[in-house]
Amino acid sequence: MRARILQGIRAFFAERGVLEVDTPALSPAASTDPYLSSFVCEYRPFGAAADVPGVPLYLQTSPEFAMKRLLAAGSGPIYQICKAFRNGESGRCHSPEFTMLEWYRPGFDHHRLMDEVAALVMKVLAVPTVARISYGELFASQTGLDPHCSTVAALQQFCQQQQLSMPLTADDSVDDWLMFVMAEYIEPRLSPAPLLVYDFPSGQAMLARTVERADGIRVAQRFELYAGGLELANGFFELQDAAEQRRRFEVDLIRRQSLGLPAVPMDESLLDALKAGLPECAGVALGVDRLVMLAANMQSIHQVTALSVLGPA
Repeated sequence: MRARILQGIRAFFAERGVLEVDTPALSPAASTDPYLSSFVCEYRPFGAAADVPGVPLYLQTSPEFAMKRLLAAGSGPIYQICKAFRNGESGRCHSPEFTMLEWYRPGFDHHRLMDEVAALVMKVLAVPTVARISYGELFASQTGLDPHCSTVAALQQFCQQQQLSMPLTADDSVDDWLMFVMAEYIEPRLSPAPLLVYDFPSGQAMLARTVERADGIRVAQRFELYAGGLELANGFFELQDAAEQRRRFEVDLIRRQSLGLPAVPMDESLLDALKAGLPECAGVALGVDRLVMLAANMQSIHQVTALSVLGPA
């Protein structure tokens, strides 16, 4: 089944004229995201003296940065099926090494890309439709709170009322609290049917554009796909502004320092590519192991991978 799904994915993109690419798994730069932990490798030239320090290289947490460099160089629409690596991740739905499908569509915004994500998921999971709802509508329907205007105090009070075990404090940010409520309260209550959630709070933009709505609320032009109780995909109407991307990387690094996490080098090659000119495009990353898990009606991604790195969860 896994082989058939991978063949089907490749056929899906071949029919649409999207080119398969292959980028390096190792990079001198790492993800600055404070919620991701990169594996660090040491490169030592053959014959180097034992006392000569090696060069640190990082295993990719996603092929995103390398693929954006290809887009800026004129690749056109591209996709990749590859291994990605995230330290510290293990469990029923996580593995430190996993298979990711990532693709980019010049000329698409996030709504048009959601159409394509839905078409792929409908094909693989044999479902008739994929519903959509804005982040604000979903959050309000589940909690009674407007996530774009909520305060830490209001979110903390809600968590207390729901008797949620809270690792956060009043000193944490609104976005930390929003992400906690989404993960611990809302996601477990979602229908098993596929659901696209779009227009996240602007503080959760990551590498997406932000836009001010007619009501004055600024949102991130970003979406996530949920199905069977799992987060399957994360997509963006991609940020093109190199200066803004550098600012976000720097904010990430400050946040990492405040959490006692190691500093990592930001990807200057990506920033150079953005300066050179990333075409207006939308991109999305989808977890292949989780997709196969749902298609096979299995309870763990370790049941749908041939040889699990850490063994059964």
